[in-house]
Amino acid sequence: MRFDDLGLLPELTRALADQGYTDPTPVQAQAIPPALAGQDLLAAAQTGTGKTAAFALPLLQRLSALPRQPGQTRPRALVLTPTRELALQVNESLRAYGNHLRLKTAVIFGGVGMQPQVDALRRGVDIVVACPGRLIDHMGRRSVDLSGISILVLDEADRMLDMGFLPAMQRVLAALPRQNRQTLLFSATFPEPIKALAREFMRSPVEVQVAARNSVAATVSHRVHPVDAARKRELLLELLSRDSRRQTLVFARTKHGSDKLAKFLDASGLRCAVIHGNKSQNARTRALSDFKAGKATIMIATDIAARGIDIDQLPVVINFELPMVAEDYVHRIGRTGRAGAEGQAISLVCPEESSQLRDIQRVIGRDIEQELVAGFEPHQPLRLDGRGPGQPARRAGGGGGGGGGQAQGQRGRPGAGRGTGQPTRAGAGRAGQPGGRTGAGRDGQSGERSGRGGDAGGAGRDGQPGKRRASGHGHAGAARGAAGAGPTGGRGDRAAASPHRHAEGNDRRPAGGQPGQRRRAPRSGS
Repeated sequence: MRFDDLGLLPELTRALADQGYTDPTPVQAQAIPPALAGQDLLAAAQTGTGKTAAFALPLLQRLSALPRQPGQTRPRALVLTPTRELALQVNESLRAYGNHLRLKTAVIFGGVGMQPQVDALRRGVDIVVACPGRLIDHMGRRSVDLSGISILVLDEADRMLDMGFLPAMQRVLAALPRQNRQTLLFSATFPEPIKALAREFMRSPVEVQVAARNSVAATVSHRVHPVDAARKRELLLELLSRDSRRQTLVFARTKHGSDKLAKFLDASGLRCAVIHGNKSQNARTRALSDFKAGKATIMIATDIAARGIDIDQLPVVINFELPMVAEDYVHRIGRTGRAGAEGQAISLVCPEESSQLRDIQRVIGRDIEQELVAGFEPHQPLRLDGRGPGQPARRAGGGGGGGGGQAQGQRGRPGAGRGTGQPTRAGAGRAGQPGGRTGAGRDGQSGERSGRGGDAGGAGRDGQPGKRRASGHGHAGAARGAAGAGPTGGRGDRAAASPHRHAEGNDRRPAGGQPGQRRRAPRSGS
């Protein structure tokens, strides 16, 4: 099948030919016909399969069939994206595909001044490509009129949900006209919350799924190098030095960690570009341009930028640290092996990340080959049986009865914590240290439980101890028994869902052991 067979306008097929495209990808072949017919669409396909063209081409054709009336300035189509980089990429694609059409676009995102965006909207545009946060700002200032939107595209909708944009998305959707509006929802993955959103805001959508959920490109090879955490930087330098001319995208977990890693590599003679949420938009755009142009052969990025990096023929992606959410592995490595090209996905994994690697293998449905690098062997092997070094079976502190255990309901035992009823410290992040409590991981595991009145030490979504403080009253998943001998706690997954736990904060449970109460400090003289 060729693009000519899909019923596209000659202006669009000519623009595609200018870009070197003649044959549609599977998602394009399945999504374009119903989108051209005006039907709502739910399309899921792995990253790098051409989702942008799958919605951009029918959007451009349908708008060109209904020219903008003289004097009309309000936009007629809206594309929502999770990141600035992706918004810029989509806007570039719309301009390239619509090169022979008289349609105007504007891109709206944060990190830059609002006035140029306001001026562009006042001049009149046909298509707005926006990030939800900045679009809400324009709505509040009444500088954008969404009453004329007839086509809505939600691009990378699952990522917007992951980033907490659901309330903003719902607010934007509520401001759009419901009648005669076509909604196209494209996403790399297709979780249940996406379907729930579709049921609320879409009308009998056509579902397109060209690959299994969370699948990865068959042209990408996967490899894990086990290494101690303290030697990851040295191993990364060793791998990069083997071919310093090869373009490599390196993913780190945090913004601060990305900057530190870049300084280390720069000091070693390797030029790096860095992109993360703390960088200004100009710095992010410049870094991406330098990387694409080959001025910097190494790009260090966080997950926030994973969806917006589109580089032709990128050969290698390296996970310096595994993502906290297993599904993000799919999006990270989707930067390589695009459009049928071959790619490599290399992960540097320390024993403490064994549980994350296990989750990733479960998500992608395959085992990843482990390869030791001479001179960088870890002190202990990776454990993928559910009891890895990062999540040992620990003992709880004394005082309130042990609790938690694994998600399967294993019982913790009272350990050698502090005395009866005294609070223990939050988990310190070392295997076997008593007293703390690991927070619920993504797989529902809840590690140990402190005695009554103890602070609940937090783990992030990987279930690692000591990363952050959990919140709430500190009694989720455990009964209040006698000191050192009370009944054990409940299942880890029930603990994770306790209504007494919320984002971050301190344990408010008093030493008396009753949840939900605070003790007031005695007034002087009382």
